[in-house]
Amino acid sequence: MKLQKETKAGSVEHGRWYGDACGTAFGLELIGERWSLLVVRELMLGPRRFSELRASLPGISAKVLTERLATLEEAGVLAKRRLPSPAPVQVYELSEWGYRAEPLIQELGRWAAMSSGHDPTLPLSPVSLMLSLRTMFDPAKAAGMEATIGFEIAGEQFIACMKDGAIPIRRGEVRDADAVFRAPTAPVMAGLLYGDVPPEELEREAGLVIEGDREKARRFVAIFELPEKLA
Repeated sequence: MKLQKETKAGSVEHGRWYGDACGTAFGLELIGERWSLLVVRELMLGPRRFSELRASLPGISAKVLTERLATLEEAGVLAKRRLPSPAPVQVYELSEWGYRAEPLIQELGRWAAMSSGHDPTLPLSPVSLMLSLRTMFDPAKAAGMEATIGFEIAGEQFIACMKDGAIPIRRGEVRDADAVFRAPTAPVMAGLLYGDVPPEELEREAGLVIEGDREKARRFVAIFELPEKLA
């Protein structure tokens, strides 16, 4: 029986780069262009405006971002939406299918962090830092711990509600959190989480502020670590 090649109108054609039936090859054709996967990463915690995406990806030009958003929209990974009044602005948000890319972003990040070539001191976006928490979270270390932890990183606010060995993270106000970390940039917070930099040093020299229950904040920091280097 001959398999008929069917290309859905408006979709990215499978085989345009590799001519390979493998789903991995098709996945690379969908999100393998430079910046594409990072655009998806930046949308993983909710819709963003074009200007917000550019601010989170300072190395991308407006032209390339426009092209990547158009390609990802054509493929069905994301869509444009206009918010209702009083802020009728256009935002980009992932489709249900687009959100399913988070596990591959996590595993790619975990795998890459096993390389000695990984440099955690490079620039980092707030969303990337939050996704790293979901990636490097150790449920065994968090056993029995319940906490609502807030983050204000470079002006963006997030809430992590840790319970039952899970750590869902969302955008949201931090005022009711048990403990709140405030940092001028994501690398400052990364230094606390993954660089073993004492909080007192970061508070004194890098603008870190820890509010609320400092014991819960200390225990929270202790449940994350980068994987062992294998290469």
